[in-house]
Amino acid sequence: MNLNGEKIAKYALMTVAFSAVASLLLIAVFIFKEGLPFMFKVGLRDFLFASDWDPMAGKYGIYPMIVASLWVTLGAMLIGAPLGVAGAIFLNEFVPKPVMRVIKPTIELLAGIPSVVFGFLGVMVLAPWIRATMGGPGLSVLAASVILGIMVLPTVISISTDAIGAVPNSYREGALALGATRWQSVYMVTIKAARSGIIASIILAMGRALGETMAVIMVAGNTVKIPHSVTDPVRTLTANIALEMANATGMAREALFATGVVLFVVIMILNGVALSTIKGRVRRK
Repeated sequence: MNLNGEKIAKYALMTVAFSAVASLLLIAVFIFKEGLPFMFKVGLRDFLFASDWDPMAGKYGIYPMIVASLWVTLGAMLIGAPLGVAGAIFLNEFVPKPVMRVIKPTIELLAGIPSVVFGFLGVMVLAPWIRATMGGPGLSVLAASVILGIMVLPTVISISTDAIGAVPNSYREGALALGATRWQSVYMVTIKAARSGIIASIILAMGRALGETMAVIMVAGNTVKIPHSVTDPVRTLTANIALEMANATGMAREALFATGVVLFVVIMILNGVALSTIKGRVRRK
């Protein structure tokens, strides 16, 4: 009876696992089936590097949106990565364990807050402040970067905290025994030992920022142009898909699916790099 129960559980878990993989494959096949023919029809150069997006006129260049996505993602990581890693170090090395066990789950709860809430705060608080102090329309690269930087904090802090917490205490004790200060042991030993996990958290957070849609639509300004300063309004790849898919038909719809192919490939590359980094760390251990 127990043996039969184990077999049932085994096959049930196997079915669930393969269904998840099959779902991902179906999504990938659908996106590539709809998007790749358009890319071959128009040409990669005209699609990826042309600066004009006007489906009514038959222009499907997404280069401004690629640049905007890179600017916003880079800005988000410049804000979120240092704050997240610093928070993880503080929680692991300088906060009493009982306090850390309360604060860490609280920070992770931020990941459950709907992105539209962050976008609303950006529209009502951040954008007016940027407009009053730095000029421009307020809805801009800077506003999107700050909001996304806050949104990726739970990812960076959670994974970095686990990576730093996995460093054996003997490493810290050895550094202190050799005369290092508390901060020197953290900087020269603990962080270096947890480096691959920290890098993986930043890469995963980068993928999260690159794929965010609703908050970016609300605070980026949604203007299709190449940004020249952080106060310029922009439209990212995800925002473009969300804004135009409802009314898109024919070639315009195919162009949006092709945009999805670009996003899918970039995010899969980032996730693959993060996974290989984590696996490399495990093998070295």
